[in-house]
Amino acid sequence: MKAGDKASFSKTVTETDVVLYAGITGDFNPAHINDVEAKKGVFGARVAHGMLSAGFISTVLGTILPGPGTIYLGQELRFTKPVFIGDTVTASVTVLEINSEKNRMKLETIVTNQNGEAVITGTATVMPPEA
Repeated sequence: MKAGDKASFSKTVTETDVVLYAGITGDFNPAHINDVEAKKGVFGARVAHGMLSAGFISTVLGTILPGPGTIYLGQELRFTKPVFIGDTVTASVTVLEINSEKNRMKLETIVTNQNGEAVITGTATVMPPEA
């Protein structure tokens, strides 16, 4: 691996994803699960949990780049746009720095929607699997 290496994962967010996420985490905020209340809210419709979309970053880190065995040490996130049910999001990571001595990597993380708009931006710190 080297600085500049990239990988991504895409998924269409479904009603089932949102309901299961609410059940797993206990986050039953009406903005996510109640159509009537969500329509009164700032986005005018139900939105997916921000952390559901952020979880797709973990998918990339743990399965593609750096890959299986990666230990997630930290993540800075900025939620920039809502993700609606039916949106297709793509989580992308780009290697920014590699510290071989400490076995650490810093990666740019971004999640975009089907229109190419950033919905989450940030940076991650991981411990990649030892070669």
